[in-house]
Formats: sequence, C-alpha cells, structure tokens
Amino acid sequence: MALKQIKGKIVATKKTSQVTKAMEAVSAVKMRKSQERALQSRAYAYSAARMLEHLAHTNEEALRPYTNVREKGKVLLVLVTSDKGLAGSVNSAVLKQAEKYIAHKACDSICIGRKAVEFAKRELSGSVLKEYVNISDDVTLGDVTEISEKILELFKTGEYKEIHINYQNFVSTFEQKPQSQQLLPLSPDALHQMVAGIRPEHGLHAKAEDYMKNTGDYTYEPSAEEVLKILIPQLVSIMIFHALIESKACEHSARMVAMKNATDKAKDMIKSLTIGYNKERQAVITAEVSEITGGIEALKE
Repeated sequence: MALKQIKGKIVATKKTSQVTKAMEAVSAVKMRKSQERALQSRAYAYSAARMLEHLAHTNEEALRPYTNVREKGKVLLVLVTSDKGLAGSVNSAVLKQAEKYIAHKACDSICIGRKAVEFAKRELSGSVLKEYVNISDDVTLGDVTEISEKILELFKTGEYKEIHINYQNFVSTFEQKPQSQQLLPLSPDALHQMVAGIRPEHGLHAKAEDYMKNTGDYTYEPSAEEVLKILIPQLVSIMIFHALIESKACEHSARMVAMKNATDKAKDMIKSLTIGYNKERQAVITAEVSEITGGIEALKE
C-alpha cells in the first residue's frame, strides 16, 4: 500500500475516533441521568404492578373486560426500541423476541421508536396501528397516557385476545435483558413475573426495599367499580412508562459501551497503521539509499 494511502487512513481513523469519543462522553452523561430515573421509578412501578396483581385476583365486575381470557382474536404487540442505532444489540434483542409472532398471521403492533417502526413494517404481517418516534429522554407519565388509552380501547373492542409489550430491562451498565410481558388480559402470573423483574439482581438497588413488602388488602371508596374505572388506565400507563424509562437507560448504556469499544478499536487501528506506515517509509528510504550507493559505485567504475 502506498504511503499516501496509509497516511490518509490514519487521518480518517483519527477523525472517526474523535467522533466516537465525543459520542461516548455524551452517552455517558445521558446514561447516568437515565439510570437514576429508571432506578428511582422502580418503587412506583413495583407498587403499581403489585396493585394490578392484587386487582387481577378480585372478581369485581368492572375488571371483567380486562381479565377475561379470549380464545379468538388477534395479538397486539407494543414494541419499545430506540430511534437511533449505534447501540449494540439493545434493539435487535427486543426485535428478536418479537420474531416469534411473525408466523402469527393476525398480529398488529404499536411501535415506540423508529427501529420498531421499521421492523414492524418490514417483518410483521399485521398493521402498524400507531407510531411514536422521537420521544424525549425526559419522558413523563403524561406522555404515555395516549398510548395506554389506545391499548385499553382496542382491547375492550374484543378484536384482540392478548396485548404484549416488548422492551429492554436495565440490569447494569454492561448488561440489559430483553423482556416480553403480557399487559392484557390481566394475569396474576404475568404480573408476578413483571414485579419480580423490576428489582435488579446485583448492585445498590438489589436488596429488598420497604416498598417490596406485602401491602395487604385494599379498600375502595366510593365503590370498587368507580375507582377501577380510573385506576386501571393509570396502572397500565405506569407499566408502559416503566418500560420506556428502562428502555432509555438501556439505550444510553449500550451506546456508551459501543462507542467506547469503537474508540478503543480506532486507537488500535491507528497504532497498527502507524507501524505499517513507518515500515513502508523505512523501506522507501532504504531503497533510495541503495540506489544512490549503487549509482556512486557505478560512477567510480
């Protein structure tokens, strides 16, 4: 390879490493903020999931539309991914879980994140009912109200027998675990699984906190039916909000790690190219010295 080409590759790789280093720094700041929000919101999400779990065991008439198991109907997927790539396998792991529904001919989707939209339009046989992209990192509970209302409205029509949500659950900076949870119909087993998955296995927040203790029975006033009409949509909103917060934390953690790896690889490549450049340059100098020496010897003769 010519010296000019090697030098050009070194310059290009240095520029790339500067970009990845900057993206790593930005992702590190966003990661810390998203991690704190995800960990702080787990108490809220845990309490909501426990309340849903308790409600699922009751026989209140107001719960029937949300607990009845249906034999017929389509499956609705709520896919939660990021809008951008360069985040390792954080999106592909979620979408891989959704692939098991591809063979299901009657499967529609609600997509949160550009990667989910692209996947659903390309792979899933059903319709994309709603698209939500460019959701801020500072997502609030109010931002997901429209999504939860749409989900409850679709389920109450009887067109869908199950509604699942697929997202990434934050475990640590270097580990994210894809989750697939059943939102509707309300199932004690599915909710228990969601509750168990909220507490991380390792780290500062791994120990059982006070909010994880049994809260006992609930008393509804003025009546269970009136309270549940308001409570159920709010609890479903909290579950979706929790999925979004966890997904944001996973996205920025994975992107920071990916950009750090890219920066390290760029540095290794620069080092390797520099060694190759020096070898080629030394070979050129040696050849030129040999030619000059040979010319001098020829003139002497």
